[in-house]
Amino acid sequence: MSNVKSKQERKNSRFFIAQVGKTHGLHGDLKLHLHTDFPEQFKAGYSFQTSSGELEVKEVNLTRGIISFRGYEGVDFAKKLTNTKIYATMEETKERCELKDGEHFWFEIEGCSVSESGVILGKVTEMQRLADVNYMFIETDKALVEEGFSKTFLIPYIDRYLIKTDVETKTVFTKDAKEILEAS
Repeated sequence: MSNVKSKQERKNSRFFIAQVGKTHGLHGDLKLHLHTDFPEQFKAGYSFQTSSGELEVKEVNLTRGIISFRGYEGVDFAKKLTNTKIYATMEETKERCELKDGEHFWFEIEGCSVSESGVILGKVTEMQRLADVNYMFIETDKALVEEGFSKTFLIPYIDRYLIKTDVETKTVFTKDAKEILEAS
């Protein structure tokens, strides 16, 4: 049985994008802890699947990191939502977020092959932010592992190592990334 998700399953998967904190004031406002680079997903009237069921945003103040939800007005009702996790699907994220030219969602990069000078170095298994830098976690191509290279390595997702990311062909074209693999 394969543990690889189909394209449709990935589209329907929900990703953790925020967590609700403690109440703030007496009117049902709650602290919002973002786990996304796209705070614009949070607008009045938008609904989200959460660990407490579906919730509709009543008001949000991203500058102050405060959110309130319809039906949870008042501090006693809002307290019930403390520590609630908020999720979004790929489709919701694509619909609600604006990318600049050359930007990509992490879920578009994950699963891409990494190619340098026509050689496949491996596949991006995960994207992760460490400190202020985004990294691609790479599972090294089997042929290179057989040559004695490390089974996994990290490539910073920065201009220094990137030529182009083509999400249509699911390929990240790199420069000098093989040096990182050789040093791993």
